[in-house]
Amino acid sequence: MPGPIGSGARGVLVSVSSSVLFAGVYFFTPYLAPASAEGLWGLRFLLTIPLIVLVLLSSRAWPLASAIGRRIRAKPALLLPLCASSVLLSAQIWLFGWAPLHGRGLQVALGYFLLPLVLVVVGRILYRDRLTRWQWVAAGIAAAGVVFELFRVGGISWETLLVAGAYPVYFVLRRSLGTGHLGGMFWDFALAAPAAAFFLIREVVATPALAENPTLVWLGPLYAVVTGLALVCYLTASKLLSLSLFGLLSYLEPALLMVASLANGEQITPGELVMYGAIWVAVLVILVGGVVQLVRARRG
Repeated sequence: MPGPIGSGARGVLVSVSSSVLFAGVYFFTPYLAPASAEGLWGLRFLLTIPLIVLVLLSSRAWPLASAIGRRIRAKPALLLPLCASSVLLSAQIWLFGWAPLHGRGLQVALGYFLLPLVLVVVGRILYRDRLTRWQWVAAGIAAAGVVFELFRVGGISWETLLVAGAYPVYFVLRRSLGTGHLGGMFWDFALAAPAAAFFLIREVVATPALAENPTLVWLGPLYAVVTGLALVCYLTASKLLSLSLFGLLSYLEPALLMVASLANGEQITPGELVMYGAIWVAVLVILVGGVVQLVRARRG
């Protein structure tokens, strides 16, 4: 009889599940109209909090969240950077719902393609991380594509910049605060809960949205729960997989987000092909280099 699935295989399965769930949510978001991105953001935040609490309790990790509470009581000024962390995450989750509703899904997917490359550079500058030759090559190719786009149209979209530029700030802030774990994410969500409730009531409950689209009664909560499950799967995979393999699998999500955006009718213009081509080549270099590194590690 076959033995139990190893943690590595389970990690791959959970990581792929996370990417598929996120892409599925991305594809179906336009069907939630006329609900606004702000209303969907509020719904998602409020329903994700119980999921995070459930995971923390089931994994006996609640002390991670309670420890931050004790730090706040001892030093109330800590609330300021914690609120900044919450705002940064809120902006990303809002954008994830806003983009497919407004036909800007491709721009956000591009930001997620660039994000790991930006994190490589940030890690090198701030933390003196050692970069391999293929990481330098990939970062250079991606930078060349972005520079070309800057000269072609005078800039790149704000959606792409928000993902690739603000997410690294969020990660650096969490690392400096010592909240880079699920307990810290609980506080990111909890601090924004009052605003989430306000926008849910103003943008969904107090508008004709439910009358115009009755499926929101069940599709809205399903949207929030599935995105919460996708987040839990993502965090679980980060614990089960090696950093290298987790990083490689992280490219599946933006690839599926791009497929979802194209399936929703968005198009890549001929002028954008150079930039997209450069990003894809950079991703390919990262993937090939990562696979080679994993193979060498196994042989070693």
